[in-house]
Amino acid sequence: MCAIFFVSLSIMNRTDAHTRIEELKAILLENSRKYYVENAPTMSDYEYDQLMHELESLEAKFPEFATADSPTRRVGSDLASQAESGFAKYPHKYPMLSLTNTYSISEVEEFAERASKALDRPFTWCCELKFDGTAICLTYRNGHLFRALTRGDGVKGDDVTENAKRISNIPHQLKGSGWPEEFEIRGEVLMPFESFDRLNHERELAEEPLFANPRNAASGSLKLQDPEEVGRRGLICTLYHIPTGQVDFPTHDAALRAAEQWGLPVSHERRLCSGIAEIEQFIDHWDTARKQLPYPTDGIVLKINEMAFQFQLGYTAKSPRWAVAYKFKAEQACTPILGIDYQVGRTGAVTPVANLEPVFLSGTMVKRATLVNEDQIRMLDIHEGDWVYVEKGGEIIPKITGVEESKRSPGAKEPVFPSVCPDCGAPLVRVEGEAKWFCPNTKGCPTQIKGRMEHFVTRKAMNILCGEATIDQLYRMGLANTPSDLYRLKADQLTCLEGWKERAAERFLGSVKASKSVPFERVLFAIGIRFVGETTARDIARHFGSIEALEQASKEDLLAVPEVGEVIADSVYNFFRDADNIKEIEALKASGLNFSTEKAEAASEALKGKSIVISGNFSISRDDMKALIEANGGRNSSSVSSKTDYLLAGTKPGPEKLKKAAELGIPVIGEEEFMAMLPEKAASAPSAQEIPVEEENDLTLF
Repeated sequence: MCAIFFVSLSIMNRTDAHTRIEELKAILLENSRKYYVENAPTMSDYEYDQLMHELESLEAKFPEFATADSPTRRVGSDLASQAESGFAKYPHKYPMLSLTNTYSISEVEEFAERASKALDRPFTWCCELKFDGTAICLTYRNGHLFRALTRGDGVKGDDVTENAKRISNIPHQLKGSGWPEEFEIRGEVLMPFESFDRLNHERELAEEPLFANPRNAASGSLKLQDPEEVGRRGLICTLYHIPTGQVDFPTHDAALRAAEQWGLPVSHERRLCSGIAEIEQFIDHWDTARKQLPYPTDGIVLKINEMAFQFQLGYTAKSPRWAVAYKFKAEQACTPILGIDYQVGRTGAVTPVANLEPVFLSGTMVKRATLVNEDQIRMLDIHEGDWVYVEKGGEIIPKITGVEESKRSPGAKEPVFPSVCPDCGAPLVRVEGEAKWFCPNTKGCPTQIKGRMEHFVTRKAMNILCGEATIDQLYRMGLANTPSDLYRLKADQLTCLEGWKERAAERFLGSVKASKSVPFERVLFAIGIRFVGETTARDIARHFGSIEALEQASKEDLLAVPEVGEVIADSVYNFFRDADNIKEIEALKASGLNFSTEKAEAASEALKGKSIVISGNFSISRDDMKALIEANGGRNSSSVSSKTDYLLAGTKPGPEKLKKAAELGIPVIGEEEFMAMLPEKAASAPSAQEIPVEEENDLTLF
């Protein structure tokens, strides 16, 4: 979790401001990626919004450091490349922006007052629930569902039409009459609590990672490659906005009532309000009543009801000026602290964690909560044995937000933050400008050593088949102290260890061998440079092309990479000035890892310029078939459109894709016909197969 600390703008100089702006941009961009793309957020919505507000304030005071690509000026994006996501991308007819968030009634009052002054005439508000799901934009053409796009980056989104058609309450054909020939309508795809509980139960039985909350589950489900599986996930859709100019209705509410007549699923939990008093009544009602709803909500959306006034007020670069979201406070509980542990992370940061008397909160039993750092402990004035208030903001990571001093025991002592590393005993240090204490013994602290290897083997990095317990065992037995040691392990070394059998050793070593084909950008992420997440690693790898070029890069060279600021540039530059780091990279090179982005020469150009959609099963894996298309110059697309050149159909192809191809006159070819299109020597491609998810478990269990 990321700590939120504010420095007074009045005393912040330009250098400090620039450093903090770059730090905030890096944090927000990485967490935006985790939220929108990975569906695995690491901070609450409140923390994210507070950091965003801090960045907005700094950029306002120091406008020379505000850039066009700042998170304050663009919508969070759920887009990955088509090769990564498997979905085609299309532009939105109208930009799909986000809402300004507030957690304060007084800020709602200020927003209403600004709107009233700007319009200077009577108007009404349409108040609605803020649904906690993933955004969707549906386009209907002649009454038929034509396309469904995710929010994407606000300008274009992923085409998830086939998946949207499997959501039970999204109509394929509108009812009645009176709809425009073509129009967009926007809303949210939700996973009801019942579906969420069932899905996580199934994943638990299959030993798969659980979803953190229904929002993540909904977003992940909407991006599945198998539409039939999407249909089994129990998703629902609620629609709430038709962009201005597409329908001729005087008010937003009238447009939604018409949409309901056409058979579209709009929310009934909305109310027209004439002033702030009625708005506050609506907020107060749903702050309690929402807990009885069968699906997740996290606030209220206030919209000016009159369409003409919406048009008059317009938009900022990121959000409409005629709407605002009021977010409910996170659910809270009060429970005693049983003790405090001090944990060392892979970067050496020491984090205090409170052990709590178990308490039920937002659907789960909470037993531990981070205290972030020493400053947070002092700010909250925590004493040993205190009763504390715990929240799960955004239903993600529990955190302590306050102390109930009336329950404090007489003579309760303040906790003493350790002066030495709780693992290796090295004196802790605190770098100027940092909120955390660090263990400087990066090469000798067991927790840091193991933490770097644990990060290295994760699925998003090298995808090596082992977990925390395996890393701990290999370290304790002296078999692995660095990631490169994993590539020197032999089967006979493993089978003599407790819990290992021949099959487990084979699987582990097989995954180690397979990791040598991991692309450079993931290798760069795996080596664990501080502040370099997946997205940044990808950008750096593609910019420099090789580890040799990156090792020689100056800070100025690094700053030329999109999204890389001072903080990241310093971290990367210093990493490659460390002799031990260079030695480890050389060892990994010698093991055969990929440290360049150089692409293999294309097998042929037989499919150059051809867009191909695949459907069904083939004699090779679908990933290998996609790799074969790309190796011969073609492009993979996830959905059939007028730009598709061929639908490549195997056994059991999707009926919707076949139907769409017939409607558009797209040629449908089989595997044999496809292979005949390729030169004989080009009819094979490097395997794109990955280790199945179900294989990702700790080998010491076998």
